[in-house]
Amino acid sequence: MDIKEIQNLIKFVAKSGASEVKLEMEDIKITIKTGPTVQEATYIQHSPQMQMPMQAQPEMKVVAVPTGSDAEAEVKAEDDSKFIVIKSPIIGTLYRKPSPDKPVFVKVGDTIAAGDTVCIIEAMKLFNEVESEVSGKIVKVLVEDSSPVEFDQPLFLVDPS
Repeated sequence: MDIKEIQNLIKFVAKSGASEVKLEMEDIKITIKTGPTVQEATYIQHSPQMQMPMQAQPEMKVVAVPTGSDAEAEVKAEDDSKFIVIKSPIIGTLYRKPSPDKPVFVKVGDTIAAGDTVCIIEAMKLFNEVESEVSGKIVKVLVEDSSPVEFDQPLFLVDPS
C-alpha cells in the first residue's frame, strides 16, 4: 500500500461519515479516526521493508522581543546567575516534608549547611534524601511538594554569600 492509496482511504472514510476505521494487513496497521471538526490518521509501520514518505513541514521561526514583563523576567534571570542551583539527582516524585504531618525540610529564607537534607525524592518506592552540597540561604523553591521531577531539574536556588 503506497501513500496515495492511504490518502484516498482517508478521504473515503471522511466522506463516509464513519468515526473510526481500522485496517490491518500483513505488514501494516492503519487506524483512521474522524470527528465533527478533527480528522486524524495514525500509521504504524510493522515491516522494515515498507517506508512511508514524510511530508515536509513548513519551517517556523519565533522571535521574542522583550517588552514589559518579558524585560523584567530577563533582568530577573540575570540576577539568578549569582545563585547556586540545587538540582534533582534522579527522576521521581519530590516531597518537601519527611511525612505529611511534619514541617518542610527547608523554606525560603532558611540557612542551610553542606550536607543538610533539603527534600526527599521517591523513585520506585525508595525514598532518597537530597542533601545540599553548598552552604547558604534558600532564596527560591522551584518545585511544588508532591510533584514529579526529572533528572537534573532545578529544585532550589541558594545564595552562597
